[in-house]
Amino acid sequence: LLYFIYPIGYEKGVDMFKQIFSGMFSTGEGIPISALEQTLTENNTILLDVREEDEFINGHIPQAKNMPLSQLDSFKGNKDTHYVIICQSGMRSQRATDFLKEQGYQATNIQGGMNAWNGPIKGGKK
Repeated sequence: LLYFIYPIGYEKGVDMFKQIFSGMFSTGEGIPISALEQTLTENNTILLDVREEDEFINGHIPQAKNMPLSQLDSFKGNKDTHYVIICQSGMRSQRATDFLKEQGYQATNIQGGMNAWNGPIKGGKK
C-alpha cells in the first residue's frame, strides 16, 4: 500500500484510501442539503447528527439531536419516526443511514453534511 501512495504523499494517500473504502458498500442515496429545511417540517421527522459530541457542541443545526456514529449501536428510537441523518461531509451519515435501515428504521442521509449547510447554527462559530 505504501508503494502506491508514496507518489502523492502518505497523508493524502491515507485520506484517499479511507474515503474510497468508507463509502464502498453504501448506496450513496439521500436528499440534498437544500431539501433539509422542508424535510424537517414533515411530521414525525427527527434530525440526527452523528458527529462526535465535541464536533456537535462546536456547531450544529438547532433542531438536531446528537447520536455519535461511535455509539449508534446502542440507539433505541421509534421505528415509525423518519430519521434524517447528518454529519460533517455526508460520509459518516451515509454509514449511519445504512446501519439504521438494516435495523428497521426509516433513515435518510443528508448529502454534503454540515459542510454544505448555510442555515442557522447553534453553538460554535459560523
